[in-house]
Amino acid sequence: MADLLRGTARVCGELLITLGLVLLLFAAYEVYGKTAAIDDHQNALNNQLDHAWDDPALITPAPTAGPAGAPGQAALAAPPGDAIGRLYLPKLHLHWVVVEGVSLKDIRYAPGHYPGTALPGQPGNFAVAGHRLIGIFWDLDQLRPGDAAIVETRTGWYVYQVSQTEVVSPHAVEVIAPTPDRPGQAPDTAYLTLTTCNPKYNNYQRLVVHGRLVQRLPHEQRPAALGS
Repeated sequence: MADLLRGTARVCGELLITLGLVLLLFAAYEVYGKTAAIDDHQNALNNQLDHAWDDPALITPAPTAGPAGAPGQAALAAPPGDAIGRLYLPKLHLHWVVVEGVSLKDIRYAPGHYPGTALPGQPGNFAVAGHRLIGIFWDLDQLRPGDAAIVETRTGWYVYQVSQTEVVSPHAVEVIAPTPDRPGQAPDTAYLTLTTCNPKYNNYQRLVVHGRLVQRLPHEQRPAALGS
């Protein structure tokens, strides 16, 4: 009987150790495997964007109203999931290619532009959603008013300054209105809004970061905040 109990305890112990190893491997995949997949897809999107920007036939610039000497805004009509520009958050030392669309498929490996919201530099709200994953918007809560958020398009750079952050319900669609949080009000400038799940590891809220356009630069003039 004692031998049977010892044998059973040994088998149970081995099963628990095996289960623990499986859980550790799963946790490692969740962190490192998904991050590696994001990096691989971001590299592919970077190549797609470079190819598009090198071929004038793929994107036709269409200037919009702006300050004298400001670069024109390209008229982007990308299919869902296609690369449309790059987003840089200098404080976090991070940048991504942004794709068109915010479906689960579109934003699996990249932040996505909410269809129907403004394009970078245009009057209105350039709104972007991203998953709360390491490799995407995991540290978005570290942004503070005054921090820079920079968008690169084929024709220019758009430097936004963070104005506020807020936590809202997933149903608070007013955060991506042309004038953020003021639906129905005509925009008086160009805004940027970034949204992600909140808190980390959950999705019953949304963390929202708002910014206002403070500088436009031609594409050949890299913003000082990004270094050389």
